[in-house]
Amino acid sequence: MLSLILHVVGARPNFMKAAPVIRALHARSVPQMLVHTGQHYDERMSDIFFRQLEMPRPDVNLEVGSGSHAVQTAEIMVRFERVVQEHQPGWVMVYGDVNSTVACALVAAKLGVRIAHVEAGLRSFDRSMPEEINRVLTDRISDLLFTPSEDGDANLLHEGIRADQIHRVGNCMIDTLVRLLGKAQDPRVPGLDGAYALVTLHRPSNVDEPHRLAEITAALDRLGQRIRVVFPIHPRTRKRMADSGLQPANPARVVLIEPQGYLEFLWLQQHARFILTDSGGIQEEATYLGVPCLTMRENTERPITCTTGTNILVGQDMDRVREQADRILDGHGKTGRIPPLWDGKAGERIAEVMVGLESGTTDYADGRG
Repeated sequence: MLSLILHVVGARPNFMKAAPVIRALHARSVPQMLVHTGQHYDERMSDIFFRQLEMPRPDVNLEVGSGSHAVQTAEIMVRFERVVQEHQPGWVMVYGDVNSTVACALVAAKLGVRIAHVEAGLRSFDRSMPEEINRVLTDRISDLLFTPSEDGDANLLHEGIRADQIHRVGNCMIDTLVRLLGKAQDPRVPGLDGAYALVTLHRPSNVDEPHRLAEITAALDRLGQRIRVVFPIHPRTRKRMADSGLQPANPARVVLIEPQGYLEFLWLQQHARFILTDSGGIQEEATYLGVPCLTMRENTERPITCTTGTNILVGQDMDRVREQADRILDGHGKTGRIPPLWDGKAGERIAEVMVGLESGTTDYADGRG
């Protein structure tokens, strides 16, 4: 039997990635614990996500809360170190690219505990993004790297990671989508009948600068003249709009709603004419669903969503947003296909690798010397 695995989650996208891995390892009777750092914690939304994803409740909640990158990362490390020392895991498994990912990986590395990184190898090549720093550092100190696509393998090999450490397994977020797509729930948005565009925005580059946010609000108003816009508004974005005195010109056409549970948001994605976002995971989900996606960023760590999928980078050019939105609404939107191994079985592949370490069937050599 494999030694204890500590799974670390810190934000809602981590839940979606961890759920299929935990399920697959449980089916193989692998001992495991779930640690929630509390990096992003909204009791109502977190409870909804754990219930809808049918995840076990966290065994440990570090309750770190918000703070600057340095404060948050340091506090996670201090609290997580105690957990590792108490439970003596054989592996720490981290997900994605949030501060919790790199903080807990650093703790494990310092204590000599092996690290597995799920969603490894993604690169935007933009070091101004805090997440890019987290990705690079976590990959560098991890022992096993589970990649979602071929570009992840290539990035890691280019950075000197050994080939036997890299396992392309597919996309765990898509596992969750595949399993729950049939359970997607209509959120019954008041007044929502007919076609709509779905919008999500939360990145500081889009919402923290008042002039930039005013441009986006005006662009949404223009978009609302052609199609109703549904905007589940992130608390960060709502606060920035309130601070700047911004609101939609026509609230019936640009509809601001509360953040949604996973099943409700999945329904909104599935039925949208297109999605306008700055989220990494939504680029992937839109590609699987075949829904055109316009990403309001200058780069993406998920280029396969552009080369293979339905995603188009529109940057911060509001004219380009309008141009691409018009193309979609005129019937000329981008079509794509689902990338290889995005088939709902990534969690199973990860479990096979982890169990294979004990049986000797997994090709891996501990590089600690």
